[in-house]
Amino acid sequence: MKIIKTGLAAFGLSGRIFHAPFLHLHEGFELSAIVERTKNLAQTLYPGIKTVRSFEALLDESIDLVIINTPDPTHYDFCRMALEAGKHVVVEKPFVFSSEQARELIALAQRRQRLLTVYQNRRFDGDFLTVQDIVRNGYLGRVVEFQSAFQRYRPQLSPIAWKEQSQGHVGITYNLCSHLSDQALVLFGKPEGVWARMDRQRAGSQIDDYCDMRLIYPHLQVSLRAGMLIREPGPRFAVHGTAGSYVKYGLDPQEGILRAGGHPSRTVWSQESEAEWGILHTDAGRNPYPTVPGNYLSYYDDLYQALCEGRSPYVTPEEMITDVRMLEAAFESAQSGRIVPL
Repeated sequence: MKIIKTGLAAFGLSGRIFHAPFLHLHEGFELSAIVERTKNLAQTLYPGIKTVRSFEALLDESIDLVIINTPDPTHYDFCRMALEAGKHVVVEKPFVFSSEQARELIALAQRRQRLLTVYQNRRFDGDFLTVQDIVRNGYLGRVVEFQSAFQRYRPQLSPIAWKEQSQGHVGITYNLCSHLSDQALVLFGKPEGVWARMDRQRAGSQIDDYCDMRLIYPHLQVSLRAGMLIREPGPRFAVHGTAGSYVKYGLDPQEGILRAGGHPSRTVWSQESEAEWGILHTDAGRNPYPTVPGNYLSYYDDLYQALCEGRSPYVTPEEMITDVRMLEAAFESAQSGRIVPL
């Protein structure tokens, strides 16, 4: 079995929760080196891992793949550096801050014959997999309205300084709506345009901490919303069609399990209880609909196959550019008050 030697650019929350456990579990990846500027936590959790002190030192290692999970403003430069060093690259969302940067990096990856893709793990949330299943099977008929939201109550500013500084497009639109817009792109394809409103709702906020995006499709209403002052959240998903509705509350449990010290598995490890299922209401009745178990390991399964087979990964270059363009258009719309065509 081909082994993909992998380096992790940081070992903060995302490194510990979203990447290292899955890379360690996957038979096709070897977690070889991790950047920790001052600590040695990775070696404690994963004996045998090499700790390096800088991103430049990571690129000097004999590795095939680099996971760029560093602060958003570093993504463009770090992707470019890794590709120029001959590495395959996975970068966390948001990919970059502009579609021009996205096209430039994708062209560089093509010239260097290296894979470049975005870590859109929320495609493998159980609730989103369930929405896909329901839509694909036609239970709702023709979908006419889709609502999706990330709703948090965090009135205090983040203690992580870069997340609260107005640099590039650091803020909730690129940070959370990049998941929502990507999921809409998977379900419905590229929209014709984008309309958006943004706000700074928390006292002292320097960034957009509320965003309401509308994606423009013929005969379909798509509403995406993210906020930091939503103490009593509404549905995570609400999907309505000519034959019925599906409404789902709550978040996929994977992140919570991992934060609490749980571990992923190739078997079902994040199954929801019946009390957490969404409601499917059609002519057949109004009933709880079982949530498809999610598993972020599926992202790395696809990535491994793409690397071994030389094919495009699940998150394609075209989708990466379109997602960034939708987020760009959201800012343009918020400033102009108009629908921005894509």
